[in-house]
Amino acid sequence: MNITNRGSRPGLILVICCLSILLVSLDVTIVNIALPAIRSSLGASFSGLQWTIDSYTLVLASLLMLSGSLGDRLGRRRIFQAGLALFTLGSLLCGLAPTLGWLIAFRVLQAAGGSMLNPVAMAIVVNTFSDPRQRARAIGIWGGVVGVSMALGPILGGTLVDRVGWRSIFWVNVPIGVAALVLTRLFVPESRAAVARAVDPIGQVLVLLLLGTLTYAIIDAPRTGWLAPGTLVLFGAAAAAAAGLAVAEPRRREPLIDFRFFSSVPFTAATLTAVAAFATLGSFLFVNTLYLQNVLGYSPVMAGLLTLPMAVMAAVFAPVSGRLVAARGARLPLVLAGTFTAAGAALLIRLAPTTSHAQLLVAYTLIGMGFGLVNAPITNTATSGMPRARAGVASATASTSRQVGISLGVAVGGSLVAGASGAQFTADSHAVWALIVGCGVVIALLGLLSTGRAAERTAARTGHLLEAEVHDAERRVAAA
Repeated sequence: MNITNRGSRPGLILVICCLSILLVSLDVTIVNIALPAIRSSLGASFSGLQWTIDSYTLVLASLLMLSGSLGDRLGRRRIFQAGLALFTLGSLLCGLAPTLGWLIAFRVLQAAGGSMLNPVAMAIVVNTFSDPRQRARAIGIWGGVVGVSMALGPILGGTLVDRVGWRSIFWVNVPIGVAALVLTRLFVPESRAAVARAVDPIGQVLVLLLLGTLTYAIIDAPRTGWLAPGTLVLFGAAAAAAAGLAVAEPRRREPLIDFRFFSSVPFTAATLTAVAAFATLGSFLFVNTLYLQNVLGYSPVMAGLLTLPMAVMAAVFAPVSGRLVAARGARLPLVLAGTFTAAGAALLIRLAPTTSHAQLLVAYTLIGMGFGLVNAPITNTATSGMPRARAGVASATASTSRQVGISLGVAVGGSLVAGASGAQFTADSHAVWALIVGCGVVIALLGLLSTGRAAERTAARTGHLLEAEVHDAERRVAAA
């Protein structure tokens, strides 16, 4: 690892990196609360609303691993700064978008910048905090920022939409992005992996094709039909891309997706847990926002206030989860996260226009507790045992899984309620809440599976294999 030292200020570096997660996470919740206003202003279709979210998360997911590798190769601070600049510019342009098409295009620009923030910032944090316990606490704080952004999103978004208009939800990112850009320039040291991974264009294209065709098929199927020729072609293309990755990536010396990582049971479980947890988040935010505003007729501010318990609990339990991981490992927070998520969603399985506020608030509270507990163990488990030189790729894979989860959650959840309104909307949403219950059960089971001694031994073997490879590469570079 090569570091340009500007004076070690780990606390300040953590704050600067947390600003990036604040930007990216705030964007998810704040945009969701504005969806009905965007639909009214731009005449968006239901699938257009899904693409307003998924155009962002899909590009983010597709580029995260590339950005992690570029940070390791070209310098993490350099890529981090480029990401802040692109995200800030994209946010400004989203607020100026004249049509839905332009809004989606500028969301893609936002996502390109956002892909350079999370994995690179996490790699900076991992390399700044070398002590495992300090690193776990730092990751807990990182997860807490996700919760804070969720808490801010519904209220800030609702207030801005009501008082200023939906465009202001994008403009609020601009001063935060500019501040983070200046602070990064002044205080974050440059770092890179001693031996960085090469760019994998074949893997990058296949990942984009897989995620794009799969999501497009799910979103478009309610309109065209699940067995329509176009839908089947899209699913076939997604399957072909997945098969292509399985064949091509193991043959590459430095693949975009290193399948050897998945020989670690904790890493594999962390990846699947991230998909399940963030599919829960994506479908909850999308479907619940439409339920509160379109079915119950609440204003954006009122919808934000009702959703606040979920966001507050996420903010409160994220640092608790970090401390639990540092003190007792990942098992307890993961099992609790899955249990709370399943219990909260179970309260919504019979959702109706007449469901009481008390029942909604209890359900939102439980789901928020589950989400708050799940982030720290995902990141900690994904990077556990991995060489620090591979921190960018490992954390990028975990971050990619999060965004894939949100994309699938919005696509699947939206497809289940597409075209419905009023009482029919709530009846159709029962399947969404049942799926979230299933996601909670999966999270708890993966928490048990991934934290046993046998699983830990697989992580150790994988880490030793990758560490030996890093050392060999470093020796080759030194000899040259």
